Amino acid sequence: MTLHSTPPITVTRPDYERLTNLADAVMLRAPALGSRLAGELERAIIVEVDQVAPDVVTMHARFVFRDEANGATRTASLVYPGEEDIDAGRISILTPIGTALLGLSAGQSIEWEVRPGAFRTLTVLNLLSQL
Repeated sequence: MTLHSTPPITVTRPDYERLTNLADAVMLRAPALGSRLAGELERAIIVEVDQVAPDVVTMHARFVFRDEANGATRTASLVYPGEEDIDAGRISILTPIGTALLGLSAGQSIEWEVRPGAFRTLTVLNLLSQL
């Protein structure tokens, strides 16, 4: 759940369709996770793959972001469940941070509740690649 800052996000049509199916499936066993992802998808601007801006965090894109709480920067990519590997910087879309970063453009920040009462502001610094 976001607190205040909900910048516009962009999601490609194939990502949107796959993530919507994932959110529906996850709702059955983990309603909070499914709701969080579904909520982000509801506010997304959906575009075709060839229309997505080159600085948007899409699934499997490689990007750099900063945690404003401690200034730490990380290089990461968003992945589907089963593809995650924290040591390789592959963050599952079902994590609070993964869901928060989806669809952001370079320079955008979002304030996100990572657990009840604990908030972080994340800023996408730049995109390294988009698949």
